[in-house]
Amino acid sequence: MKIEVVRDTLLRPAQRLSAVVERRQTQPILGHLLCRAEGERLTLVGTDLELEMMAEVAVHTEVPGEVTVPARKLHEICRSLPEGAVMRLEAADGRVVVRAGRSRFVLVSLPPEEFPRFEAGATVRSLELERATLRQLIERTQFAMAHQDVRYYLNGLLLELRPGAVRAVATDGHRLALAERPAETGVEEQMQVIVPRKGVTELARILGEGEDGTVRLGLGSTHLELEEPGLRLACRLIDGRFPDYERVLPAGGERLLEADREALREALLRASILSSEKFRGVRFRMGDGVLRMEAQNPEQEQAEEELEVAYEGDPLEIGFNAAYILDALNALPGERVRMHFTDANSSALIVPVGGEDSRYVVMPMRL
Repeated sequence: MKIEVVRDTLLRPAQRLSAVVERRQTQPILGHLLCRAEGERLTLVGTDLELEMMAEVAVHTEVPGEVTVPARKLHEICRSLPEGAVMRLEAADGRVVVRAGRSRFVLVSLPPEEFPRFEAGATVRSLELERATLRQLIERTQFAMAHQDVRYYLNGLLLELRPGAVRAVATDGHRLALAERPAETGVEEQMQVIVPRKGVTELARILGEGEDGTVRLGLGSTHLELEEPGLRLACRLIDGRFPDYERVLPAGGERLLEADREALREALLRASILSSEKFRGVRFRMGDGVLRMEAQNPEQEQAEEELEVAYEGDPLEIGFNAAYILDALNALPGERVRMHFTDANSSALIVPVGGEDSRYVVMPMRL
């Protein structure tokens, strides 16, 4: 293989694909990218066996061929070269020589036939989605995914296609985040898949970098695919059954609090400074149009905050993990927030004022 490519053209794909490649590999070949030059196109592929990303860039091909190149080293070389530099890549005798101006790099190449092939399987449902729609669904829910929970199906994000809507749900057993947006899904019955954490992270990265427009989302029984011009991400799904989350969604309690979202977030952030570092507990006292937030830690230090709010119902005292409430307030759209309470032992429902396309459920804690 022998090609010529502008550094700026290769930099972003190399950066994206190196993020997929694991730093510690069980197989050396997993630290490499598969590079295939054909016509005026260079196809780059990176995988960790659970994710596969493929990017295409325009190049000048002198000799077509297929080689593997160390992913992170190729990215570092691209990043270190000046803008507009012309790179020449030539493969020979188990090496790939990269030249740019007076710079020359010789990289070790492994046999391309050793590169693992990602078998995604058949796509069951394919649809076009607005990039902003999918990005918002992920941004508003991904924080609630579990971390290395033995209930492996919680270590991911539920993506649910409904007639006329797409919904994303995440929960770690202590809190739940749900976001829904209208979309032409083309389904008559709901379809659910669970996307693993790394897949969600890469989806969010890709969706956050590109310009607004549409992307193609493909769902299969074992995989998910995201496609945009010049880029494709394939991800194996978590094989499991997500909990019936609708059963834990409170219908709305007898007590209702409404406040400015940013003011509530800042007050809670201040109160939580002196909460226990392990449990982050903050006590909410509500009544007479005032929300009092109190926290203390094992050193007997205390913090108190008062905030004027609109409150309906009998006075209530309830404890929460401040981090869970703050995560919900950070993800919530809109300027005002509404919180529904039933009693001190029941979960709170948090929604934006003026819409319920995003809902957050937080379990109370004893303080």
